[in-house]
Amino acid sequence: MHFGNRHGPRGNSRPRLSAGSALRHFWYRQNLSRFACRQPSAAVPTWLRVASRTSEDARAYTTAVPNLTSKTVRITLSKLTTIAFLLLLPAAASAQIPTRGNVFFGYSYGSADFSSAGRTNLNGWNGSLEGKVLPWVGFVADLSGLYGSQHLSAVSASKVNTSVNSVVLGPRVSVAVGKFTPFAHALFGVSHIHDSATGLSESDTSFATALGGGIDYRLIHGIGWRVQADMLQTRFFSGTQNNFRLSTGVVLHF
Repeated sequence: MHFGNRHGPRGNSRPRLSAGSALRHFWYRQNLSRFACRQPSAAVPTWLRVASRTSEDARAYTTAVPNLTSKTVRITLSKLTTIAFLLLLPAAASAQIPTRGNVFFGYSYGSADFSSAGRTNLNGWNGSLEGKVLPWVGFVADLSGLYGSQHLSAVSASKVNTSVNSVVLGPRVSVAVGKFTPFAHALFGVSHIHDSATGLSESDTSFATALGGGIDYRLIHGIGWRVQADMLQTRFFSGTQNNFRLSTGVVLHF
C-alpha cells in the first residue's frame, strides 16, 4: 500500500531551508534584540550625544554650586559695611570726644562803649570751658556777665543801670612753655544788654565777637592762674560798640 511521498510535507512541518539560509536566519534571530536596543542611540549623531552629556554635567554643577546673584553680593557687602562701622565706631568716638582741657572762672572788668558821654566801667565775672581736640588746639565756650551804670549824657546827672551778658564760642590755640601757656582765640556768639532807670527800661540782643588771648601760669599740677584780655564787639541798638574786657582767675586743667 502506498501512503504517499515520504519527501513531501507532513502535517505542520515547515519547508526545509538551505544551509546558508538557515545560518543567516539563526544569526538574525540572535542579534535582533541587540539591534532593537541600539537603534535609538545609533540614530542620534555622536556630536549631539556629547553636547547633551556636557549640558547635563553643567546642570549638575550649577545645582551643586550656590548661585551668587547680585542680591547675595549686595547682602554680603551690607553685612561687611555694618561690621566695619561697628568696629571703627569706638575709635572714632574716642578721637572726637575731647579728654583733656581746662575750666576757668574769675573776675572780669569791662570798658564799654555804650554812651556818647564816654566809656562806661563795668565789673562782673567770666568763665569758660575748653576741650582739647589736638594737643595745641581746643574749642572754647566762654560766658561772661558785666554790670555797672552810665550817664544818659555828658550834661545829665541821671544814671542808667546796665548789664551785659555774652556767650561766645570758637577755637583756641595754645603752646606750653615751661610753667607758662600763652593762648589766642577767636570767639563768636551773642550778647544781650539791658538798661533800666526811672521811667526807662530797654534791652537788645546782637551778634558778638571776642578776639583776644591770654596766658596761664601753672601754680601746682592741674591748677593755674589765668590773665585774659579780649576786644568784645557788639552791635546794640543799630550801632557798633568796641568793648574791652579783662579777666583773671583760677584755671583747672584736666
